[in-house]
Amino acid sequence: MDDCQDKEIRLDVLAVGAHPDDVEIGCGGTLALLAEQGYRVGIVDLTDGEPTPGSAGPEQRLAEAQQAAAILGVTLRRTLSLPNRRLMDCFEARVALAKELRRFRPKLVLGIGAATPTASPDHLQAREITTAAVFYSRLTKWEEYFGDLPPYTIPAYWHYFLAYRHLRVPAEYPVIVDIGKTLEKKLAAIAAYKSQFSGEKAAFLERVLVFNQQQGMAAGFPAGEVLSPTIPLGVRDLMGLIFGEGGARASWSRGLTAEAQSSGIS
Repeated sequence: MDDCQDKEIRLDVLAVGAHPDDVEIGCGGTLALLAEQGYRVGIVDLTDGEPTPGSAGPEQRLAEAQQAAAILGVTLRRTLSLPNRRLMDCFEARVALAKELRRFRPKLVLGIGAATPTASPDHLQAREITTAAVFYSRLTKWEEYFGDLPPYTIPAYWHYFLAYRHLRVPAEYPVIVDIGKTLEKKLAAIAAYKSQFSGEKAAFLERVLVFNQQQGMAAGFPAGEVLSPTIPLGVRDLMGLIFGEGGARASWSRGLTAEAQSSGIS
């Protein structure tokens, strides 16, 4: 990964998590795929995830995060100094993240899309912080908070999900990304967090595997991640979307074939 303090970096994609490992769990396969396709991908963790029961301290968690980022092939990873367990949607948190958006100017921002019942309330707070930061990033006449970082309008803001205790992903406009080629990278990146997923907790990797396989198979892929735009997508060429060259046509065709086979239709 590049040292973002030594050179100016412009990103194609920036994924935001409350803690190290959120991004890997929610959209790690997508980030690895984008990196393989040549896009410049970054991660911002709002907190360092500490304290946490299985970790020896912040240094271990940060080292795990850097190892996971290297596995995914991302360009950079930043950790903000907001407090774990006490993460709140406040003005200071919004500005801190908006500065990162202005600095790296991503085309696409991926943020947590929903609350996680029985898990950390930081996830819901991260969603609100990210939504506000995307807005703050474009506001003019605010030099007292942003200094020489010029306003920047984020072209696209999408959600990923940590929906492992849901029977369905709570995506309003679901899009399934084919991560069949990068599922193993995603699992390896999650496994890099030995402080979080060792011993009995290592079984969580099996849950991720099965969950992503199920999501992918719904669209005719071997594995997938559900993302959602924050506003509806529109199309001017419906037939081109369905039958045109590339991923949409391949997914549609595989989905029909799989359905026919499972139904015994020849």
